[in-house]
Amino acid sequence: MRAVVVSATGGPEVLEYTERPDPAPGSGEVLVEVAAAGVNFIDTYHREGRYPLPLPFVIGLEGAGRVIEVGDGVTGLSVGDVVAWTDGLGSYAERVVLPAGRVVPVPQGVTAEQAAAAALQGMTAHYLIHDVHPVRPGDTVLVHAAAGGMGLLLTQMAKLRGARVIGTVSTDEKEEIARRAGADEVVRYDGFAEKVRELTDGVGVDVVYDGVGKATFEGSLDSLRRRGMMALYGGASGPVPPLDPMTLNAKGSLFLTRPKLNDYIVEREELLRRASDVFGWIASGDLKINISHRYPLGDARQAHEDLQARRTTGKLLLIP
Repeated sequence: MRAVVVSATGGPEVLEYTERPDPAPGSGEVLVEVAAAGVNFIDTYHREGRYPLPLPFVIGLEGAGRVIEVGDGVTGLSVGDVVAWTDGLGSYAERVVLPAGRVVPVPQGVTAEQAAAAALQGMTAHYLIHDVHPVRPGDTVLVHAAAGGMGLLLTQMAKLRGARVIGTVSTDEKEEIARRAGADEVVRYDGFAEKVRELTDGVGVDVVYDGVGKATFEGSLDSLRRRGMMALYGGASGPVPPLDPMTLNAKGSLFLTRPKLNDYIVEREELLRRASDVFGWIASGDLKINISHRYPLGDARQAHEDLQARRTTGKLLLIP
């Protein structure tokens, strides 16, 4: 089979599209023919070595596809089932072996591409909106990179919960995309904290969902109301420098968390609940999935370059 391999960490140029041995499922595993693999910022962290993995490795965590072989001891899954996953390292490939307990069924009314585009980011947005800061009607939330894959999902889910959404974007085109997703107000990054204060009559927002990191972190804290929540779920612009906890005290007894998805889908019941909600909203039309770019699997390097250069909106997929 063909796959995208990282043999040495570095820039997008280290991504090697090459032949790999055909995998086979062991006990408790399934073999899946990948229909689409999601491209996420965490993939770039793995590629760069920011989140180290043993070398060499097939990159990619997220995808969807059809079960083509079932290992011993697997129940509840059959050949032909369409499934999706969020933490299956090796997903930039034509085939991948996955633990049966970590895949979720894709229901009727949701395509494999939609599932691949929404699995990791959709469930990330779900736990951020429902658990990290449970958004309530009347809350005001700030969503950074509101026209990106995560930003569009966060905006829509916050609106489903009755919130007012302020989004940040970098261009007029991205502003229009964010507004179509439901953002009530859209501002540029330059001086965004002051603009947020103006839009909230000086009070600030209840929560900031920040996947940008270094470039927006200080302004995000300055955008919060007293006892507001800063949810730093990513670092697209780089890691945030060390923070003196007294800063949170001085800015109004703020809360700061740096969560990750795997801690919010520990039990299979929780994984299935989040997947059921996300896929259910897609099937009903309440959640729109914006797949902005589809690349052949061999063009993974281009996908990474486009993602990190912020040349894209919505979700990027690799198609084997």
